[in-house]
Formats: sequence, structure tokens, C-alpha cells
Amino acid sequence: MLERLERIEKRYQELDEQMAVPGMAADLKQLQSLAQEKAGIGDLVTKYREYKATARSLEETKAMLTDRTDEEMAVLVKQELENLEAQLARLQEALKLALLPKDPNDEKDIIMEIRAGTGGDEAGLFAADLFRMYSRYAQLKNWVIDVISLNGSGIGGFKEIIFEVKGRGAFSRLKYERGVHRVQRVPTTESSGRIHTSTATVAVLPKAEEVDITISPEDMKMDIFHAGGAGGQNVNKVATAVRLTHLPTGMVVVCQDERSQLQNKIKAISVLRSRLLDMERRQQEEKITSDRRSQIGSGDRAEKIRTYNYPQDRVSDHRINLTLRNLSRITEGDLDELIDAVATSYQAKQLEDQVA
Repeated sequence: MLERLERIEKRYQELDEQMAVPGMAADLKQLQSLAQEKAGIGDLVTKYREYKATARSLEETKAMLTDRTDEEMAVLVKQELENLEAQLARLQEALKLALLPKDPNDEKDIIMEIRAGTGGDEAGLFAADLFRMYSRYAQLKNWVIDVISLNGSGIGGFKEIIFEVKGRGAFSRLKYERGVHRVQRVPTTESSGRIHTSTATVAVLPKAEEVDITISPEDMKMDIFHAGGAGGQNVNKVATAVRLTHLPTGMVVVCQDERSQLQNKIKAISVLRSRLLDMERRQQEEKITSDRRSQIGSGDRAEKIRTYNYPQDRVSDHRINLTLRNLSRITEGDLDELIDAVATSYQAKQLEDQVA
């Protein structure tokens, strides 16, 4: 591990030198490439340098313990040794995690799809609540939300909503949200006060670029139709809604929220490309990990990952047996504690697999 870290630190120093070469500022593309590579290993190099400094301090402190050290000083030195050893162990664990293979999609923007599951109108309202929760979380992260397609339920809920989240690291955080979410609460329409259980599914797809997935025009069938929904007569004046069918897989994408047929087509192709990339990723995972599953599961939509219980003011993540209180804070977008816990569990499983 230390040899690998030495190589990474040496590369970091090389990048510094290359970026300082006279005239490099004129080659903006090359400069951006070097800066991006440097930023990608910067945190790791900082941790490694802290580790080396702590290791040096530990050796220097050990050298202070001699036969001539008085008793009072020896007590202080031993306490300092304990602190430094604990700090060194923490840094070593942090470095192990930092060296785990990175998901190549982590820095990508994402496309999220939320669909009402079982539970009728209440499921649609829950889907809308989830969209609001993720929108608030995106605001806290300074990410941008762009709705691609929306199919409302008529009472303020969503049968389905597809939207893009634009921002650095969006996939690295929200990928842990894919799966079935369950809510337990008393619906506003329930006069008897009976607790109702309903579900919604969340899909999280890394946004695929053309270089990731190429779709042949011959493989797509495009239908144009008049958009439906709210908006009065203006909605139906011009046929702008787009339905794309990917013939090899039968995958269908509908986009009708934009006024322009071209904009709807561009968004529909973006969603289709991301779904195909996700399907390809899942097939690769099946081949590699068919004999075992990571602690957080495969992210399959059939997996119930979390329950939001309103009467008891709690949120439970079933993948890691974690229960948190203050449900209102979480539904307002304060998701970091939940996401951090799942991410840490996943990383621990990766470390176990490396050792095995």
C-alpha cells in the first residue's frame, strides 16, 4: 500500500511541475486535463502526507523514552505515544478506503426516475414527497434539477417523474438511493386514522454521453403525438411529444414536457442512452458477482431499501439495519447521515472482498 501511495505522490509532484511549465497556460485543454488529474488524487496525497508526518512524530516520540527519562515525563510520553498510534491507525484505515477502486460514474450527472408503487393515490403523493426530498438535497449540494418528464396523479402526486440532477459527484451520493422506498402514515383522506403503507420506486442512472453508448438511428422508432396534461388548449396545438422505442430491447421513453419537439427528442434520447448504459452495467455486475452480493444489494428496484414511518418519527434503512429519528429533517433533504452510513458499509464490504 505504501509503495502505491509513494507512486501517487510522485505523480502529484510531476503534475505540479508540468502545470508550472512556461507556456502551459496557452494550452487550455492540456492544462485542464492535468488539473483534473491532480484534483482527483489531491485528497489522497494530503492524507498520505499526514500519515507520513504522524509516523515520523511517532518514531521521534519513541526515541524520547530512555532509561534516563524521569517518571513524570515517561507518563506524558506514553500518553502521546498512545494518541499518535491511534491517529496513525485511523489514517491507515482512511488511506485503505481512499485506495479502493473508484466507480467511473461517480462524477457524472444523473437521471432519476421516481414511480408510484403500491398504495393508490397515497403512493403518488409519496412519490411527490420523494421528489421534493431529493430536490431539497440537491439545493443543499448546489446541484441543478431539470425535470424531463412528469405524469401527475391529479391530486398533487406523481405516477412518474423523470429528472436530471446536474452537479459534481451527484451519482457518487445518490446511487445509494435506488430501490423501493416504503412509507407508513395516516393519509389525509383516511377518516378513521388508520395507518396506510405504500411504496415508490427510485431508479438512479448515470447520465450517459454519446461516447459511452452509441445508438444507431436504425435501432430507434420515433412517434410524435400531442402532449396531454395540464396547460389547456396550448398543449394540443402542436404535436411536440416524443415517444422513442429502442427496437433491440423494446425499451420505451416518452418525453412531452418541453414545447419543442426537438428538445423533447434530445431529452428522450438522453434518458434512453442512460437506461441502456445502466442495463449494460447491471449485466456486467451479474457476470462478475453472480456468486455474491454486496451488503447494499445490487440496487435492483425490487429491493425494499428504506421505510419512512411518520407516526413513530423514524426512518429505517433495511440494508444496514440503521434507524434514525427526526423524519421531518430527513424529508427536508438532510440525507447525508443516511447516505454516509450506507456508503461506509459498502466500502467496508469492498475491503473485506479485497482481503478475501
